[in-house]
Amino acid sequence: MTEIETVDPALQPLLARERPLLGKRALVVGIANKESIAHGCARAFRAFGADLSITYLNDKTKRFTQPLAEALGVTDALYLPCDVRVPGELEAVFAAVDRQWGGLDILLHSIAFAPKEDLHGRVTDCSLEGFLATMDVSVHSLIRMAKLAEPLMSRGGVIFTMSYFGGEKVVPHYGIMGPAKAALETAARYMAAELGKKGIRVNVVSPGPVLTRAASGIDRFDELLEKNKDRAPTRTLVTADEVGLATAALACDFARIITGETLYMDGGYNIMGG
Repeated sequence: MTEIETVDPALQPLLARERPLLGKRALVVGIANKESIAHGCARAFRAFGADLSITYLNDKTKRFTQPLAEALGVTDALYLPCDVRVPGELEAVFAAVDRQWGGLDILLHSIAFAPKEDLHGRVTDCSLEGFLATMDVSVHSLIRMAKLAEPLMSRGGVIFTMSYFGGEKVVPHYGIMGPAKAALETAARYMAAELGKKGIRVNVVSPGPVLTRAASGIDRFDELLEKNKDRAPTRTLVTADEVGLATAALACDFARIITGETLYMDGGYNIMGG
């Protein structure tokens, strides 16, 4: 099965004729397994014609992600370990990308973390250590990646990060990740303003809830899924592939005027009041 055959059949004829990301180089950080939203984005980038580099967190996750890398045609030199908490590991990823490609066009940041006791507890009770760990991995890692990507995007580029509606409104059981996503979205807007003159766009993708390994750590996540399905105008839950296709479209040059935005991909759930 080719990459084109993995996407929406209605789009396959268009992509067979026009591969709008052909010649672009995309680094995807945050694939944990085949259900990951980041994997849906990687598949779509590849189907649109981009070359790929992807990362894995550690040896434990490698057994889930290595087959995905192989299926996506990622070479060994561009399948890289990346734990942003390990000194030097993130820098090594961008150094490898520079060696192999000499530049970068697309960066997807799709990582987040909060200690379980702080994620499941009240924001009011969050420890300093938990707060700092959450902000470091979930927010400051984007800033670090943007700084490393900037010199590689000499011909312009686009940076995406993944958020959620809980960064704008209070979502029960989302805990300290809500303030973290709010900070992430604000950081992205500031960087969009700062990097725009270099032709680098920065956008936030805010999908509806998708049943992933990471999301399963949120308390009573099944209730959140049902609520979104019942209230979204489309009456459906989004999929990782749907988010991926929309994100890949935004990576294309015909979306070059879109930057600094939080783009909801939730079937319209965010527009509903009450």
